Amino acid sequence: MAPDLLTSARAAARAAWDASPRLLIGYLVVMAAQGLAPVSVAWLTKLVIDDLAGSGATARLAPLAAGLAVAGLATAALPQLASYTGRELGRRFTVRATERLFAATTERFLGLARFEDPRFLDRMRLAQQSAGAGEGLVSGFFTLAQAAITLVGFVGSLLVLSPVMTLIVLAAGAPSLAVQVRLSRRRAELAMEMGPAERRQFFYGNLLSSVAAAKEVRLFGSGGFLRGRLLGELGQVNAAERRMDLRELASEGGLSLLGAAVAGGGLVWAILSAGAGALTVGDVSLFVVGVASVQGALNALVGSFGSTHQNLLMFGHHAAVLTAEPDLPVPAEPVATGPLEHGVELRDVWFRYSDEHPWILRGVSLRIPRGASVALVGLNGAGKSTLVKLLCRFYDPTRGSILWDGVDLREMDPAALRERISAVFQDHMHYDLSAADNVAIGDLSALGAEDRIREAAGLAGVHETLAALPRGYETLLTRTFFSEEDREDPETGVVLSGGQWQRVALARAFLRRGRDLMILDEPSSGLDPEAEAEVHARTRAQREGATSLLISHRLNTVRDADLIVVLRDGVVAERGRHDDLMAADGDYARLFRLQSAGYQEAAR
Repeated sequence: MAPDLLTSARAAARAAWDASPRLLIGYLVVMAAQGLAPVSVAWLTKLVIDDLAGSGATARLAPLAAGLAVAGLATAALPQLASYTGRELGRRFTVRATERLFAATTERFLGLARFEDPRFLDRMRLAQQSAGAGEGLVSGFFTLAQAAITLVGFVGSLLVLSPVMTLIVLAAGAPSLAVQVRLSRRRAELAMEMGPAERRQFFYGNLLSSVAAAKEVRLFGSGGFLRGRLLGELGQVNAAERRMDLRELASEGGLSLLGAAVAGGGLVWAILSAGAGALTVGDVSLFVVGVASVQGALNALVGSFGSTHQNLLMFGHHAAVLTAEPDLPVPAEPVATGPLEHGVELRDVWFRYSDEHPWILRGVSLRIPRGASVALVGLNGAGKSTLVKLLCRFYDPTRGSILWDGVDLREMDPAALRERISAVFQDHMHYDLSAADNVAIGDLSALGAEDRIREAAGLAGVHETLAALPRGYETLLTRTFFSEEDREDPETGVVLSGGQWQRVALARAFLRRGRDLMILDEPSSGLDPEAEAEVHARTRAQREGATSLLISHRLNTVRDADLIVVLRDGVVAERGRHDDLMAADGDYARLFRLQSAGYQEAAR
């Protein structure tokens, strides 16, 4: 086994043991008994036939018949018991593997780099699939063990009759093993290669079936175009799988013919040997059953080995996610993140997403004093949202440093840092959860605390909207799922407007009141002028006396900030208060006049 396969096997064995040690041992006992049962039946049948033919002691017939009956009952009952035990162990394996996978994604990968890497996303998708296929992986291991036990039992029986024929039968199975290993490895490689095409196929399918895209798809008549793209990706995947299936058909068909030829030759040898008196009738019976069983066990062993090999290769993606290096280094003894006393400072911060990407920030130096309101403005692509990612330590600067009261963020625990930050992101989430959960997810300590949730919603100006929903705050804000109470009445699911969702996102941030730093990234985007003015007034009230960073394209919302910083092409182009920047007649003044002129023309 390659080292990666050994790692996968150890990870799978650990997950199975952690899932249920007792069930794992019980399954092993059942599968061992199931593997020995047909060998016992074959030998008991041989002895009975020999006794009936007069070549043995007839006094043994009664105990042999009883033993044969017991072995027959075991042969009939054990598969059902093994099937149930395997499925139950597989379910527990899936739970354990899934738990470990998503624990790794939330506790090991503390930043965003992994989730903005397409290759990692493909690996994550395959890791989820392998974690969810626990039953197949577990049963594959034990079917392999069962087939090996059966094979050893019948090989030993054939060796008693003819060592030469035993070697011939075994030799015929060797090519099958080599072919299955090669095919299973190619199957696993194919799954990774087809990952991007399958992800694009899912993307196009989602566009054709989601509410978010339905309006544009219908208005622009783009359904046929998207459907063609989807079918193109599907065709690419199907063509690759078809080539793989044809390769398997050719390989396994030839091997099946070889096995049939060996079995036929062995049968002729056994009949001729019995005619010459070298074998008894019972021996012939045992040989016929033995050859068929060895070939069957070999096929099962090879098939199980192939599928288990492939499953282990696939589970390697699961193991790779669990053992991947963290995306953000966390010191063994992080500096405590205390309340902000002086301020947050960026010192000569440079950042790009990789060596192949252009610089997003180029030597940014900025101070956000405690209790001050700082506004960040600039054209699209200036680096504003990237700066927010760095402040939340979703990434570390490529060069330079960000300091919290003089301590580099890299010396702190990211989770402890984020506990002191409240934020509204420009691309805030719409969760397919209840209204209460959508607000409470901003601070999970508020789950079930109705007063806190309603207060935060009230501060964001969305309380009346949520309270008026069919089931109030318990109404699902989605048309995708039903709650148990709404199962018979699907009309109770509600989809909010963009402006209403914006206020829900604000409510999440206001739920985290008392944090040391409030970040508002385009908090009024998508709102009409009246709603924008109201939200601006509400956020200004929440920022009063607090340390805050406000990012907005609407310059009328930032004019009251203590400090306005203008970013252009990743550098600080201007900084100062509104009046100072207007007097300087730079980028800020130009953009402010352009927006003001637009409002004045709209008002005429």
